[in-house]
Amino acid sequence: MKKWTTPFITFLVLVGLWQISEGGYIKAKALLAQQLLKSAWEETQAGNSRVRPWPWADTWPVARMEIERLGIDQIVLEGSSGRSLAFGPGHIAGTAPLGGLGNSAVSGHRDTHFQFLQYLQPGDQIRITPTTGESLMYAVIKRDVYDEQDTWLLEQNSNGLTLITCYPFDALIPGGPGRFVVRAIPVAGFVM
Repeated sequence: MKKWTTPFITFLVLVGLWQISEGGYIKAKALLAQQLLKSAWEETQAGNSRVRPWPWADTWPVARMEIERLGIDQIVLEGSSGRSLAFGPGHIAGTAPLGGLGNSAVSGHRDTHFQFLQYLQPGDQIRITPTTGESLMYAVIKRDVYDEQDTWLLEQNSNGLTLITCYPFDALIPGGPGRFVVRAIPVAGFVM
């Protein structure tokens, strides 16, 4: 009986370390990606278009999102596929370009880049700087939970910014039917 105890405990410790490192790997990848994305963003601001942050990337920076109160400064990618969202928030295809007229929608993972959404409050200011370089300020007006089937969230009937992530934030299983949605409207007269 005793001869199996040490290998079994060693096995459990190794599995535990593997699980902990897996979670750390995801967070580290997300942080490193934002640094590479910021470099690609700087090249984009210098006049280049569709600058890929690494050679095999199938996405590129389309905007910078800043929320001063929460210390958020992120690069938004084009597209919201699972591969893109692993590296940063993504602009949802079919919605207005960031900084353009209409409803611009951005999605992100609840446990990495969009974890901060739970702390946004009505009145918080979100600065969006699209590739044109002109910053636009949005004010949060609403935050709520919806079903993932509520496609009206992406409709183009008003100007604004919609940020979407999975809900609940502390869910053990990824995905799920809930979506935490933050809606913001342009601050009148603010273009920088």
